Amino acid sequence: MREVQLWRMKRHDQGTEGLLVTAGFNCCTLELPWRENTRSISSIPAGEYDVVLRQSAKYGNIYWVTKVPNRTWILIHAGNWAGDVAKGFKTHVAGCILLGKKHGFLSGQRAILNSRVAVRQFMNHMEYEKFKLRVMEAF
Repeated sequence: MREVQLWRMKRHDQGTEGLLVTAGFNCCTLELPWRENTRSISSIPAGEYDVVLRQSAKYGNIYWVTKVPNRTWILIHAGNWAGDVAKGFKTHVAGCILLGKKHGFLSGQRAILNSRVAVRQFMNHMEYEKFKLRVMEAF
């Protein structure tokens, strides 16, 4: 099974910025800040996860991160924001992982940019096959 690494580099109230890396491909990531793995407001714990293809009514064919402790429906999908809504920031996720071509700002908030392109390129690169995701923290 192929392996993909997600390196978390920065964490703040506007999200957790990282880098997704696998042989022949890399892109940026954005997740929610760490909030003790609390459903809908926290990123998932660092660790290893099996990722499989899933049909989503909202996203179509998309990757699903399985067996996350105390969490369900963690997807890898397109979006721009992953901020702490309790602190007034926007979010497009409830624990999921956003992919993009670069980190930047939208409407004055940290964001991930060119997300749909990055997701499409990643899925094509992975050939829609399942993989092992290793989430690691570099801070």
